[in-house]
Order: sequence, then structure tokens, then C-alpha cells
Amino acid sequence: MVLPLTVDPRTPVVAGGGQWTNRVDRGEPPVEPVDLIAGALQRAAEDALDGTGPGSRLLAAADAVRVVHMFSWRYVNPAALVASRIGASPRDTAVSPIGGNEPQALVNQACREILAGEADVVLIGGAEAWRSRQQPGGAALGWTPLDTPVPEVRRTGEEVPLNHPAELARQVMLPTQVYPLFEQAFRHALGRSVADHLVRVSELWARFSRIAASNPHAWVQEAVTAEEIRTPSPSNRWISWPYTKVMNANNAVEQAAAVIVMSAERADALGVPRERWVFPWAGAEAHDTHAVSHRSDLASSPAIRLAGGRLFSLAGVGVDDLAHVDLYSCFPSAVEVAATELGLPIDGDRELTVTGGLSFAGGPWNNYVSHSMAAMVGVLREDPGSVGLVSANGGYLTKHALTLYSTEPPAAGFQWASVQDAVDALPRRELCEEPDGGGEIESWVVTHDRDGQPERVLATVILEDSGARAWADNRHPDVLAEMTSGAEQIGRAVKLRPDGTLLL
Repeated sequence: MVLPLTVDPRTPVVAGGGQWTNRVDRGEPPVEPVDLIAGALQRAAEDALDGTGPGSRLLAAADAVRVVHMFSWRYVNPAALVASRIGASPRDTAVSPIGGNEPQALVNQACREILAGEADVVLIGGAEAWRSRQQPGGAALGWTPLDTPVPEVRRTGEEVPLNHPAELARQVMLPTQVYPLFEQAFRHALGRSVADHLVRVSELWARFSRIAASNPHAWVQEAVTAEEIRTPSPSNRWISWPYTKVMNANNAVEQAAAVIVMSAERADALGVPRERWVFPWAGAEAHDTHAVSHRSDLASSPAIRLAGGRLFSLAGVGVDDLAHVDLYSCFPSAVEVAATELGLPIDGDRELTVTGGLSFAGGPWNNYVSHSMAAMVGVLREDPGSVGLVSANGGYLTKHALTLYSTEPPAAGFQWASVQDAVDALPRRELCEEPDGGGEIESWVVTHDRDGQPERVLATVILEDSGARAWADNRHPDVLAEMTSGAEQIGRAVKLRPDGTLLL
């Protein structure tokens, strides 16, 4: 067999990417998640062949079908159900653990298996139909019964608890609580005032909104101005101050996305035109401390920094070589921290998304990066020879997977590394579960109710006697008023009770 270029036959290739945005908000009927995934895979196959033949032949050739963990319908083995719908008989069907890092991690895993000769065609996809599930009668949609007999499912990794018991005891468990804490800490590390940073964040998010407005797969395709983003209103209430609703990931969507990864040899044999091939160059992965409580600080991510450095080293490129970037964007702080750790500017004209991000493009829960990878495939084909970066994040800036892509094959073949040992060797902060004394506020947010009214101050405090971190809160109206006044609170001396009450 003669390949279109001098490429090792085991070189992994992303042959195609597909997306499906089901506009139930415009009258389209609900579609259950496994059917959404099957449809996205069919679109990925059609994208790969570009009209040169039926996509079914690519799907039928699958060695493995891997599905990203979903929330809107808890199938026992969704990968097996997807395989049956697309006419595939894979040797392996599997589901990922929970985490927005998983779509990219699944691609990295597939590339390693292809290099090792353990697979030739791997289908990866995910979907959510949360909007329909949240409607009255959403539990009786007539979708596949959850007790439908299917082959036993394999998990591609272990579920790891990301909440310390002391965090749960203080009712700290929602990303909408934790990411704003990162935001405040990041702002303070830059030396910005609350008011100035809110403007900067809204301008960053307005840039994401403009990208989504031109993305045919985005859920929100109307650009929002920076002033609209940062100004609370009945349709844009405070969620956890300083974040308005539009600064949060948008889960009220119905979307699926998928990619097809295969060996160059198999892509050639199945008739995928060479100009459709996109090569993963290198991947790197790591996680920060599983519990936020043990992070050395709340303004950085050593795992992203070290994984990014290793990624560029493996591929032999630098950050200035990146033509296209998509950073995981569940909240502004996720983008800001990742960009800073990777050496990318957060202000100015450098675009940090190819989709528009989770607030506007959608792709909720764990599957957003399937959308960003599918989008990046198209972007790189339009700019042959350029290099694109996709970053993925799971948990609370916890689990990270990064990969570089290009239409040109990697000079040294696909490379992958974990930098976990280096991350684990870094200092951690101790947690005090029953503080009783003084300290300084490290970061704080104010959660709001569904009417947009402040209901609870949540803070992390660095204790003066030990340097340990403690969680604290307060619901008193006077404290709520003070903490939403716009005045700087980081560094303020406070007292804590053993039950976690914050005393100003």
C-alpha cells in the first residue's frame, strides 16, 4: 500500500469531526443522547470522506467506540447502544469517567493505542439533552429504558472524588461557587481592582461571544457586548458574584459532537482523502490536587504549566507557533489561568477559542471538548500547515489534557506524556477543618438566589498561626452588603469560629 505522503502507517489521524445542535428551543423534537451521538458520528464520517463515498463504511470499521460520560440520561453502556445504531461491531465499548478533560484524554489514548497497533479505528463522542430532561415530563420521553440489556461496559479510567469531606461539610461543591473564587484570587494576583477586572473579564467574554456568533453549531449566535455581560439584569442575574449568569457555562442545550481517530494506513485504505487528515502532534496530561483545599494557591495551575511546557517540548514548538487555540472555557477564570500558565495573552486581539466557549457555543457538562476538537479540525483544514492547541479541563481546574494538531504530520510521530510526578512533587497547603482564631481572606464570592439576591458569603482564609487554609461563610445581611460593595477583601483580617462562621 502506498500512502499519500511519507507517513508511518501507524501514525494516528483525526479523519473527521461532526457536530449536531438540536434546536428544541425552535421546535425541533427532542432526540435521546445515544441517537445524537450516532448522528454526530455519521456527520464526522461524512466530513472525513467529503462526498467521496458513504460514511457508513468508516463507522462499520470501528475497533472501539468510546462515549464521554453524560448526565442527561444514565445509560448502562451508551457506547454499545451507539455502536448498534451505526452498524458497528467494535471489540471494545467504553465510557469515560466524569470530567471535561475526558474527550481530549480519549483522543490521546486512542492515538497511543493506534501507535501500538492495538486499534485502527476509534470513534469518540458524547452528547447531552439536558434542556429536554429539565422540562416537565422530562423523565418520560420514551428514550431507551435504563435497564435495557447491553454488554458490560468498560470504564476508561477511575472516578476520583474531587471534594474534600470538609468542603462538603461547608456545602462547597458547585463549580459556580469555586471558579469565582479562582477569579478573585487571579484578579488580586494581577493587582487589579474589582471594578477594573470586571470590565476586563466582560471584554474577554465578549470576544468569545463574537466567535460563537459566527459558529453555525453554537447555541447562542447573537453577539453580546461587554457591558451587557457585566451588567446584572432580569435575564442576566448574579449567580456567584462577581459572575453574572452569562459568565457561566450554558447547560440548557441539546448538542452532540464526535471525532474519528484512525491509523494513517486505515484512513488510506478506507478512502479518506489526504487533504482531510488532521494529525495529533503531541498530548500531555496531569491533574492538580484533587481537593481544592490543598492547592498551594487559588490563582494558578501548576499542572497546566508543567503539562504545557512538556507538550511544546515534545512537539518542538513554542507558544508563538500556535495559530489557533481553544482553551476550556466553563468560566472566565478557567481561560485566564490556562492562558497565563501557557504564556498566552488574555487581553488584546489573540483569540482563545474556535467555538465561542461553553457560555455561548454550548457543549455542556463533560463533552464540550468534543465540539472544540471537531471545530479545530475544520479550522486547520482551512489553514493548512498551521498548528492548533486544544486544552481540556475537568473538575475545578483539576484534571487537564492538552493536545497539538496540524494538517502536517508530526516530525517525530505522535508523542504523549504525563507530568504527574512533577506536579505531585510541588508544595501543597494544609487544610484546617475546625478553625478557631484569626487569618486573612484569600478569596471570596457571594452566591445569589434565583431572584438575584445575595444569600451567602463563601471565603477561603489563610490562618495566621499555621498558614493552613480554612473554609468560611456568613449569611448576615450586613456581611453580604459589605462583601458585594466592590471593596477589596483579599488580605483583610478576619476571625473564624470552629463551625466555619466568618467574622469581619
